[in-house]
Amino acid sequence: MINTDCLLPSTDRVLQHAFAYGLIESGSVKAARGFLDIAMTEPGIEVAALISLDQMDQGDLKATEVLPLLSSSQKDSKATALWISGHHPEWGDALEGFFRERLTVQQSNEVTRAELKNQLGKFTGSESIQKLIATTVTNTATPPPTRQMLLNTMAHARLKAPPQLWPEAVRAALVEKDDTLVQAAISAAGMLSQMKNDAPDFSLELQRLARDPARSAESRLAALVLLPGGLPAGDSELFEFLCTNLNPAKTVLLRSGAARVLAKSKLNDTQLLLLTDVLKKSGPLEVSKLLGAFESSTNEAVGLRLVAALKESKGLAGVNSGALRTLIAKYPPSVQTNGGTLFALLNVDAAKQKEHLDDLVATMPKGDIRRGQAVFNSPKASCSACHTMGYLGGHLGPDLTSIGSARTERDLLESIVYPSASFVRSYEPMTVLTKSDDEYSGVLRKDAPEEIVLANGPFTEVHVARADITEMRPGRVSVMPAGLDQQLSKQELADLVAFLKNTTWGAR
Repeated sequence: MINTDCLLPSTDRVLQHAFAYGLIESGSVKAARGFLDIAMTEPGIEVAALISLDQMDQGDLKATEVLPLLSSSQKDSKATALWISGHHPEWGDALEGFFRERLTVQQSNEVTRAELKNQLGKFTGSESIQKLIATTVTNTATPPPTRQMLLNTMAHARLKAPPQLWPEAVRAALVEKDDTLVQAAISAAGMLSQMKNDAPDFSLELQRLARDPARSAESRLAALVLLPGGLPAGDSELFEFLCTNLNPAKTVLLRSGAARVLAKSKLNDTQLLLLTDVLKKSGPLEVSKLLGAFESSTNEAVGLRLVAALKESKGLAGVNSGALRTLIAKYPPSVQTNGGTLFALLNVDAAKQKEHLDDLVATMPKGDIRRGQAVFNSPKASCSACHTMGYLGGHLGPDLTSIGSARTERDLLESIVYPSASFVRSYEPMTVLTKSDDEYSGVLRKDAPEEIVLANGPFTEVHVARADITEMRPGRVSVMPAGLDQQLSKQELADLVAFLKNTTWGAR
């Protein structure tokens, strides 16, 4: 008799994998099933038996054999059952009962809900699971956190066509009073509306939501971001709402969202003239986006006001000189002449950059770590929106928790003032060109056979179908905008550098 003591859960897992490999190589389905049959008395061999049967050509592992193990008290058995079921999407119908039972239980633990979302996400191609998700979302007796989790499952599903019941389930959630639920529904609406086949149109619901002053600014902006044409033509009320949320005191989420909506909106000349006043006070993250709003204008008065505003703007350094040159060229000669000085300001060569850094190093006051932490987390700098410090922050840029041990003060200063001077590995920008002559830039988040995903902002990303791509090349401009030294005082800059250099324990 084979001694299975070495396969008990308390022993080295390498032995379990070696045993599974041996069974697979032997090709003996009978032996593998024999071990699975005695797993109730010797649970340590259950993992090896399941893996071997799943990998054998004639293993014929059934969903009914794996289903009970999804609720197993044995951690390894449960994890193995989840792994196996994850690459058997055809089991979705058989697993519908299991998920229905789990969804009826109060999911009070956030970790448990995240685990359930991950499990459901593997079976969104199953019609039974699609129906279960939709009916549970629509059922108002379902606890809001569970409904939110299911809407997030919808938002992350990668399907070619919308499941039959999903659009109406999302529309029902868009009118709920719970703001967190509404924001999850907006994300789901965004995913469904981008599907290649039979994409539903949520424009009426999103416009209604955006006009509702009782809704949070975050929800209203998220709804406007999804509208294909941006701001409805001539809508002065929503235009004022967007301009208000470009205030430097607002969060980076609100500022970035407002700038994105205005950039794709067809604004009239009066609105564009008003926008130039807002542009003067905007930071580098917003200015580069807001220029998109002026692309359809050739009005001389608008062009002259735009050039004057950019000369005053502290966010000018974040503007791409090539894109600005193309924009200014659309305006009359008087605008082009006045805009000439802008390019001189933008085209800073390496020698001038070095000189500027030398001057900053020589004249910066002594920094304070605590004040620097406040700058890092402030709406003005918005560092925490893109960078992790400790266990808090965004993930668009590199983790800065221990950056002080790897970089000098001057290196840190250069990365703040001239972020395109060098790129951290795995965070290099990528530029993608499509068959429709669209160009997208961002940090590569996913490179799969069917699509690539670029993160192009703190909370935004672009999905581009692989079949639509004509060219991919390394980008030269960082996703992080330049010009932060123009937005911060020298004291704030010194405090920020001090914080980055001396902090190794993360944010508190």
